[in-house]
Amino acid sequence: MAWSCLCRTSEKEALLTSNPDAFFTTPHYDGYPIVLVNLDKIDHHELRELITDSWLIKAPPKLRRQFEDQ
Repeated sequence: MAWSCLCRTSEKEALLTSNPDAFFTTPHYDGYPIVLVNLDKIDHHELRELITDSWLIKAPPKLRRQFEDQ
């Protein structure tokens, strides 16, 4: 099972090379700051970090500040 994860463009290649079993892409996502995550190949801690980082990219500034102030 895979999940598409929004990431920063500068992080995409690093994710893909850091763990090719867990992170991959397809031609459909070329040019987009998205990686696919093989959920069977990633631990819960790393998945939580990816979800949080993905949310922070799109979250409204007010919510982002509230989260970061916690």
